[in-house]
Amino acid sequence: MSGQGFHVHGPHDHELEHAQKGDHGDHGSMVSQIALFTAIIVTVGALFGYMAGVTQTNAGLFKNNAAIKKTEAANQWSYFQAKSIKQSLAEFACDLAQNDKKPDYQAKIDRYEKEKGDIKVIADKLEAQVTMWEQQSNDQLLQHHRWNQSTTVLQVAIALAVIALLTKKKWLEYAMFVAGGLGLLVGLLAALNI
Repeated sequence: MSGQGFHVHGPHDHELEHAQKGDHGDHGSMVSQIALFTAIIVTVGALFGYMAGVTQTNAGLFKNNAAIKKTEAANQWSYFQAKSIKQSLAEFACDLAQNDKKPDYQAKIDRYEKEKGDIKVIADKLEAQVTMWEQQSNDQLLQHHRWNQSTTVLQVAIALAVIALLTKKKWLEYAMFVAGGLGLLVGLLAALNI
């Protein structure tokens, strides 16, 4: 405003005056739709991002559990091998021993055979647990990727919303809705672990 009563409005002032009067026209409706859409997508995206973090952590924990069980199984197989060596030595000694000492060696051979059977049962159970933990880790990792894909598509939808607001292009608004829907669909697939 000048001192002589001449007043010039900038574009920002013009928009503020229309907003105060409620005179937004078609653009005001577009702004409201995009603002609401963006608020919803940002909230959903934050939840999906959280779930991506949870599944990534679970995948790491499950892989760690698999490694622990794998080490325990390897220890059992080493113990099994040690018993096999002792059994082989007892069999060799039995073959070379005099007849009166053979029953003692045979008792050792039988004991080692029984102990090996018990050790094998434990080792097989541990290996089954390794397989289970690795499968759970892989499942969580796949789900983690789905959550990340969904979050990424939602971020693209948010970027399209900003561009649609700046350019006032209706086709960008439609693209924003499509990207948002796609992001929600991928999030649903993640939730269903597909």
